[in-house]
Amino acid sequence: MTRIAPSTAFAAVPTQDLGQGDRINLGVAAIMGRLPAVAEALGSLTAALRDNGTLPPRLLELVRLRIAFFNQCKSCIAVRYQSAIDDGLDEDAVCSLERPADAENLSAAERSALRFAELFATDHLAIDDAVYAELREQFSEDQLVELGVHCAVALGVGRLSATWDVTDDLPDAPASSGRPAPWNSASVVASG
Repeated sequence: MTRIAPSTAFAAVPTQDLGQGDRINLGVAAIMGRLPAVAEALGSLTAALRDNGTLPPRLLELVRLRIAFFNQCKSCIAVRYQSAIDDGLDEDAVCSLERPADAENLSAAERSALRFAELFATDHLAIDDAVYAELREQFSEDQLVELGVHCAVALGVGRLSATWDVTDDLPDAPASSGRPAPWNSASVVASG
């Protein structure tokens, strides 16, 4: 049970036709729906990033999942977006997130973005000129803004979602002795 009750406006949304990943996202959206204008603005921001951005969905999903690990957001960890799967995301790539700097199946751009995302989530003041110089080898200035905003949304909304404990529709967790992580947790696909 979530720590914040969902908006009653979402009670009428039929969920029987939704996949498990979409039901998880609906749980977060239903809580955000308590402030409809804010939920709409956040939805518009994420839609603008998705519709107008130039970064590959696979790269953005890897970044989101790496941040989800640091946030310990169980719902964020469990969801994989179909657009990223269509762009080549597979569980081998997700498993690479445990040690992305050493992963041979990640591109240089992905490793650079993941380094930025990790610092953003754990020690943002360590992001200095050298980090941006490394990023500029792979990304344009516009893409750096896109990556930064994507990280900000993933970090902020993910941390908030973790505090709300939106776990009602999560897949059954495999036995694991470690912290929940994208590379050791069951996953479900969401549209988008």
